[in-house]
Amino acid sequence: MNNNFAENERAIWILKTRGPQPLCALADELKVTMEGARFQLLKLANEGLVEATTESKGRGRPKQIWSLTEAGNARFPDRHQDLALKLLCNMSKTLSKDTMGQVLDATAKETLKKYREELKDCKDLESRVLLLADIRKREGYMAEFRKEAEGFLLIENHCPIQAAAKCCSYFCQMEKDTFGEVLGKNASIERIEHIPAGQRRCVYRISEK
Repeated sequence: MNNNFAENERAIWILKTRGPQPLCALADELKVTMEGARFQLLKLANEGLVEATTESKGRGRPKQIWSLTEAGNARFPDRHQDLALKLLCNMSKTLSKDTMGQVLDATAKETLKKYREELKDCKDLESRVLLLADIRKREGYMAEFRKEAEGFLLIENHCPIQAAAKCCSYFCQMEKDTFGEVLGKNASIERIEHIPAGQRRCVYRISEK
């Protein structure tokens, strides 16, 4: 049995290696009673890791078949981020600047559309910066909003795409340009601290022009 899983999560490993299983098969693999297996599975289901479907075959009673959810599958190693980073680095080395820009512009447009939708009801710059900070916080940037005498600070204490930004500096420019688009033409944006420059955080000073 895989030792990376706690005793009460062994069903996750079984479902990954054996595929969807009925309760009786899981109880047998777990070497517990049917009730014991059901208790474990219901606990995992409450955590969103497994789910049950009902399967009818012939005249017998319908069986509950247990399987992993997307969250359950995510408990196992996934190297897609490493692969995506390698692809990005190779693209930045082999594609022309214009072609690379076109590829990344598509991502920027999706982000811009999302931000505009969330900020559409904000009437003034302060409320837009405040909500933008909240959006970035939800995205993993550990963002903060601070009000100053002459404007506002948008502080990002963490960069979840730091490795990608190091590989392709376009991401940093894309970020600043996106802020400018969603905050409006009357907003002046200055980046005064920058993680890729060796500082511990990214900070933007924002004010009315």
